[in-house]
Amino acid sequence: MKLIKELPVVENISHKEFLEKFFYPQKPCIIKGLIKNTPAEKWDFNYMKKELGHVEVDVFDNSINKTSAYVGGDKKMKFSEFIDIILKNEDKCPYRLFLFNGFKHSKKLQQDFPCPAIFKGILDDVGFMFFGGKNTVVRMHYDIDMSAVLHTHFYGKKRVLLVPYEYTKYMYRPYFNTYSIADFDYIDNIDFNKYPALKKVTAYDIYLEHGDSLFMPCGWWHYMIYLDPSFSVAYRKFPHGLKNIVNGALNLTTRLWTDKILNYLLHEKWSNWKKQNAIERSNRFISIIN
Repeated sequence: MKLIKELPVVENISHKEFLEKFFYPQKPCIIKGLIKNTPAEKWDFNYMKKELGHVEVDVFDNSINKTSAYVGGDKKMKFSEFIDIILKNEDKCPYRLFLFNGFKHSKKLQQDFPCPAIFKGILDDVGFMFFGGKNTVVRMHYDIDMSAVLHTHFYGKKRVLLVPYEYTKYMYRPYFNTYSIADFDYIDNIDFNKYPALKKVTAYDIYLEHGDSLFMPCGWWHYMIYLDPSFSVAYRKFPHGLKNIVNGALNLTTRLWTDKILNYLLHEKWSNWKKQNAIERSNRFISIIN
C-alpha cells in the first residue's frame, strides 16, 4: 500500500470554490478554520459532559467481532460514564460512540456548530458525533449510504487512512457489506503476505487536530485511529451522481437486509464463507492483472 502524506489544505474557501474544486470532482481535502470564532472552538470533554452527561448511549465495543456492515451498540451507559472511561488514557480503549445524534439531546451544541455554509444541503440539520479513547480504532469501511462527509475533529489528534472507492476490488470486502476484513491495526506494517491485493492500493495518510475538517468524497474508504481521547462531528451531503445514489439505496435496502437475514439463518457458516470469498475475490484481481 502506497501512503501519500500530503492532501490539499484550504482555509477561507467559498461555497462556490469548494463545490467546483472538491465536491463536484469528488476530491478530498482538509479545511482549516470552520470552527473559528464559534463556541465550538472551545469544545472539550467537560463541556460535552455538561450538555450530554445524563443521556443514555449505545456504546460500541471493538473487542466484539462484527460481521455485518451496520450494527447496533454493545453496551448501554450514561454518556458521562462513557467519557470517564475513555479519559482514563489506557493504552488501547475498546469503547467508542458511533453515529451518535448528540444534537437531538442538546440544541445548544448544534447552535455552537451548525453545518458550515460550504456544506449546506438537504441533510444539513443532521450532525452525527463520534467519540473514542486513546488508540481506539474504527475499522476500514466506506459509508453505507454513499453520502459525502465533512468530518470535523475536536480536542485531540486522529489519524485517518483515506482510500478512493476505485480500489474497492482490492480491499477484501465481503459480499453485501461495506467494510474490509483486512487488518489495518498496524498501518505502517501491513501483512502483505496475508493481504497481497493491498499492494495495489494508494491511500492518503492524514493527521487531524482540533478544528480540522476532512472532506471525504462519496464512497471513499476510511480507517481511523484516535491517537488521543477525542471526538468528531460529521455532516453529510446527499450522494453526488446517479451511480452513488443507486449504490447507496441498494446498500441500505437489498444488500444490508440480505446480509442480516443470512447472518441470522446461517450464523458462522455465512460469516466464514463471505470472509473466505472476500479473500479469494481480491486476490483473484491480482492474478488477472499480473
